[in-house]
This record gives sequence, C-alpha cells and structure tokens, in this order.
Amino acid sequence: MLGIVFTSLIEMLEEKVSPEFADEIVQEAGLETKGSYIAVGRYPFDDLVKILQVLEEKTGKTFDNLQHDFGFYLFGRLAQSHGQVMAGRESVLDVLEVLDDDIHVQVKALYPDADLPHFTVLSRTEKAMRLRYESSRDLFALAEGLMDGAAAHFGDELTRETIKTATPHTYEFSLSVV
Repeated sequence: MLGIVFTSLIEMLEEKVSPEFADEIVQEAGLETKGSYIAVGRYPFDDLVKILQVLEEKTGKTFDNLQHDFGFYLFGRLAQSHGQVMAGRESVLDVLEVLDDDIHVQVKALYPDADLPHFTVLSRTEKAMRLRYESSRDLFALAEGLMDGAAAHFGDELTRETIKTATPHTYEFSLSVV
C-alpha cells in the first residue's frame, strides 16, 4: 500500500486528536515499520488493518466508520497535494466519472506500483451516477469517505446507496447530487 495513505493517516490522528495519541496507536499496533512511513514508499496492507483495529478498540467506532472518516480526510490531503488532478472538475460526479481513465492514470504516473481499485461508470446523468467499485481489498468504506470528501470539496450534497455484489470486494454505488 502506498506510503501517502499511511502518512496521511498518521497526520489525521495527530491533527484530530494529538501527536501523542498517534504515537500510542502506532505502538499498540505493533508495526514492523514502527510507524516510520514516507509518502512515496510501499508498506504492507496489514499495517493499515492493524492501525484501524487499534483505533476501533480505542474509539469504539466501527472499522467501516474509521475507514470512511479517513477517506474523507484523505481526499482533502490528496486534493491539496495533487491539485492538478482536480483541474477542470466542477462536481463530485465529474471526478468520479474520470477516476480510471484520467485520475488513476495520473496517480499511476506518480506511483507506478500503486494497487488501485477499479471504478466503472455504469450510468450517468447530470445529477446521478451508478458506479461499480472493484478492488483486491475490501476498502469500500474508504472509497465512500473519499466520495464524501470530494462532494464536500465541491460543495455538493451527495446521497449514496452502497450495494455489495456477489463478487468479493465488489460494490455498486448509486449516487445522487441534491
């Protein structure tokens, strides 16, 4: 998993709670890296799972809620540090429509080893979209948080229904901008 995910997660914990809390979480997670991440590095997916599990125990929030909160935060960090990816986009649906064909292509140029999820637009109108999410990992709640972060970025009010398909790690999102 890309280091920017880990550096952003640690930054979120430091900003939302405290640097001491972030250190405590990393220590309790028992990570081989000891929480030393660089944005361009690659790290085990299990590190993310371990951190979220400790957060689940400490906060009482569900694993999915923690992923969502982090996805929301992560979108802001990515939009800030990679603003060129957002150029020419006017709404959350505009961003989602070009995830695989444009944004993920740009991400792959920056991080060639990135294992990104695949998004397929199943249908799109001016105010609605049906989108399929496929991944090697079950991080649909993180994707939901990223979508909500994008909606907030554009000032869009987004309603979303998430449907788990029979295929592992595959979901369909029914999205509407109100």
